[in-house]
Amino acid sequence: MATDVITLITQDHRVVEGIFDKLKKGQGDQRALVHELHALLIAHARAEEDRVYPGIDAHHSVEEHKEAEVLLDSLVRAQPGTAEFAKALDDLIESINHHVEEEETKLLPSLKKSADAKELERLGKAFQQRRAEELAALGSPTEPTKAELYEQAQQAGISGRSQMDKEELAQAIQEGKS
Repeated sequence: MATDVITLITQDHRVVEGIFDKLKKGQGDQRALVHELHALLIAHARAEEDRVYPGIDAHHSVEEHKEAEVLLDSLVRAQPGTAEFAKALDDLIESINHHVEEEETKLLPSLKKSADAKELERLGKAFQQRRAEELAALGSPTEPTKAELYEQAQQAGISGRSQMDKEELAQAIQEGKS
């Protein structure tokens, strides 16, 4: 199980893309998906800003996070199935895709060149811890979000987790505890 910061960040990006895909296709409980997306994006951004960005020149990325939070708030307020929801989703996807492209083609490769494997692992642990704290603060106290289940599956080393839906993640985690 990879725990370096670059792998962890890019894994989150793929999970977000999967949620976007479901929202665009109108699959699943749209409100629940928006809640999951909100928790994951906020936790991811705060973990990057607090644990990864301080050691690198990432001012532009912080600005993009702020823009994404505004767009995310618009999506949270919009009613699924409306034109307002579709526009808010399209705007958010465009913003996040731009950010991910810049991060994966510029920021993360630069970090990989400047930090050794040990430092990338240290940053990965710090990123995971901060992200988990935010997910716990943002998630539902009674039922974990898919993002929280994904985090638990990741920590348990469950393979194939990125292709699992929420119920499959919960089942895999339960089976891992048995």
